[in-house]
Amino acid sequence: MTTMRDVGALAGVSAKTVSRVINGEEYVSADVRERVQKAITVLGFVPNMLSQSFRNGRDSAIGVAVPDLSDGFFGSVIQSVERSARRRGTAVLVTSLGDDPATESGTVSGLLRRQIAGLVIAPISTEHGYLAAWQPRTHIIFIDRPPHGLRADSVVEDDVAGARAGVQHLIEQGHRRITFVGNAAAVVTTARRLAGYRDALHAGGISPDPSLELFYRGDAAATVPGLEHVLAGADPVTAVFSSNSQSSVALMSELATRGRLDLPLVSFGDFPMAAVLRPPVTVLDQNPARVGEAAAERLFARIDGLSQRRSRHLVLPVPLLVRDSSGPDPNSQRPHSSGSTPTRKRKT
Repeated sequence: MTTMRDVGALAGVSAKTVSRVINGEEYVSADVRERVQKAITVLGFVPNMLSQSFRNGRDSAIGVAVPDLSDGFFGSVIQSVERSARRRGTAVLVTSLGDDPATESGTVSGLLRRQIAGLVIAPISTEHGYLAAWQPRTHIIFIDRPPHGLRADSVVEDDVAGARAGVQHLIEQGHRRITFVGNAAAVVTTARRLAGYRDALHAGGISPDPSLELFYRGDAAATVPGLEHVLAGADPVTAVFSSNSQSSVALMSELATRGRLDLPLVSFGDFPMAAVLRPPVTVLDQNPARVGEAAAERLFARIDGLSQRRSRHLVLPVPLLVRDSSGPDPNSQRPHSSGSTPTRKRKT
């Protein structure tokens, strides 16, 4: 059996340093941390720690790791997973990953060292090979973002097609100056939605304008300076596509203070009060409960040995719910058609 001493010998450090890296402690240089993690991967080392008992051969606990516990989308995912787990008498351990990709492996490894039976994870990093050593004993399901550098099951939503449908709807309303608002482009979901936004513009005969693509890190209110520019420029935008519900809430607040609630808006993701605001907000209707349900169903099938060995990638549709916030451009002579119209329904 591989030990921390073995890992330390390969990495050229002490077993205590290996322990510090595993526990995510500070005061370990990036070079040492990288050498230790590489040695862990090479040796396939998994810490042998006391775990919660597995009574009667059944799973006693699973884990859920998401970027932000306060995000309504992930909160609903967690609730859905918990409902499925409760029916089995399985506990759910939840952790927040934050927004620094460099800390993900340490945080997730800390959860896995409890020797949970399975993990549902919405990652923030772009490399997940560090999880390979855990897969022989822990089933892992990715949600919202697919894995990279690792073969594993995933449940995601169709970000590209959803964004394409939302922007196409605005184009059909006569809009040709449409701004995109989202968090860092390095975030996988943002990148996919940006691709859908650009696809719709190309299909509508509109060249994407990088100056209309606004990004923020952290607080969505950071989009305000860029938003001010595109609203007040010589050729102002006539509509907004918001790539997530958090930015939509911040945008609605800012537009309200400027008396611009008339600016057409489509939000990727519904949010509380969206349907009762004036005007009610058109949204791509994410279904986080379904994401959580599908992830839990897949995870427990893996745990029970009822699933095939090959990893599966499930993509869920994101329907467009047309409300009053996505009205026509008053300066347009007629709605612009970009081809086929996506299926949509009105929700009030």
